Amino acid sequence: MDCTYSERFMRLALDEAEKDPSEVPVGAVIVCDGQVIAQAHNAREADPPDPLAHAEVLALRQTAQKLGSRRLTGCEMYVTLEPCPMCAGALVQAGISACYFGAYDPAQGCCGSVYSLTQDPAFSHQVRTAGGYLREEAERQLRKFFDNKRRK
Repeated sequence: MDCTYSERFMRLALDEAEKDPSEVPVGAVIVCDGQVIAQAHNAREADPPDPLAHAEVLALRQTAQKLGSRRLTGCEMYVTLEPCPMCAGALVQAGISACYFGAYDPAQGCCGSVYSLTQDPAFSHQVRTAGGYLREEAERQLRKFFDNKRRK
């Protein structure tokens, strides 16, 4: 993958992650044929609160609506944090082609850190994944958010 291409979309995801200071800063961007189709950030603390409103799930929903299909083959996701079990499962179910992420999640990451749900041969679809894109910036965003939260 072209480094400039991946960096451009990961920077969009990093910007998206900053949109709501009350949320854990996770941003997701979905690209199809080189075009941004959807952008979302976490919205779990919104009114009403929604435990499923992870950036990845919201971006997948937007993409499905825009493309008029639940099958998102050919689309790629750029997300600032390695997807959790729910989000990794959603990527598999959506049939997304690839997921590129920034920070690794050693506690809940299911694209290689804790488990490789997206690569499990038990499922009929596997998602190509790669992590570490703009990792330091993604980790800095998360660290800043949690440092500020601890201070309050």
